[in-house]
Amino acid sequence: MLTKREILDLHFMDARCKLIDLAAFLDRIERHDGETDFRLEALKKALPLILSPEPGRAKAVLEALSDTSSEPMEAATLQGAFGAPRS
Repeated sequence: MLTKREILDLHFMDARCKLIDLAAFLDRIERHDGETDFRLEALKKALPLILSPEPGRAKAVLEALSDTSSEPMEAATLQGAFGAPRS
């Protein structure tokens, strides 16, 4: 089993890149005009889950960004899934 230090040595730069990418995405949204929708709100609600000291952060984030509705859509618009529950 790897130590915490070994895991950091192997994966820190990848995690760092993902975090910077997310920050850039949020900056890009803020720089543009128009309204956002439920997807941005779902992302913002999921962000504090990453900092939780409790185990299971990945599961908590996945569940926060999962649409648990069981009603079928009347008609697809752009894609079959939106990656976040509608508020």
